[in-house]
Amino acid sequence: MTRTLGRPNYAATYAPYPGERFAVPAVDYRQIDPRFLRQTVDYPWEEPVGSVVVDPAAYHLYFVEAPGRATRYGVGVGREGFGWSGPARINMKRDWPDWVPPREMIARDPEIRARLEPTPRGLGVKGGPLSPLGARAMYLFGEGRDLGYRIHGTLEPLTVGSNVSSGCIRMINQDIVHLYTRAALGTPVTVLPT
Repeated sequence: MTRTLGRPNYAATYAPYPGERFAVPAVDYRQIDPRFLRQTVDYPWEEPVGSVVVDPAAYHLYFVEAPGRATRYGVGVGREGFGWSGPARINMKRDWPDWVPPREMIARDPEIRARLEPTPRGLGVKGGPLSPLGARAMYLFGEGRDLGYRIHGTLEPLTVGSNVSSGCIRMINQDIVHLYTRAALGTPVTVLPT
């Protein structure tokens, strides 16, 4: 458990986000458990400054800001059987990314196919207000390859704090935009076991 050191003004933090290619609507943060809203916390573990640590069991993602201090965000994580843990690095970042679901996902849920259209990377949903990846995505690589997992925004902010995705780590759009500006390419990411 980490101790809260500071909280931003949530009315401003989760207000409509200005200057975007597509609208980032306000989030009614009062409907979200306060544990999953952005805050600065004690971080007593040893990861280096600039690291990202995901604790799926607690539905938290930490960005280590300084020794002993991190920004903590709420996240939605993989449903039962879709979780993943281990080390990775952010090898690619995208602003308003296209979503191209893997064949396995389409096979599990054929209704997805009706939403898909051609994108530069294959059949998917073009980046924008309908893309399940939200306003930003950071792609996790390890073992010399794309692991197929992302840290990304969501169209469903009320799902933060639950097991909802096919293994990816989803964040409120205002939070993923905030993290995206801090986490550089090459940032080490550790996803803890559940």
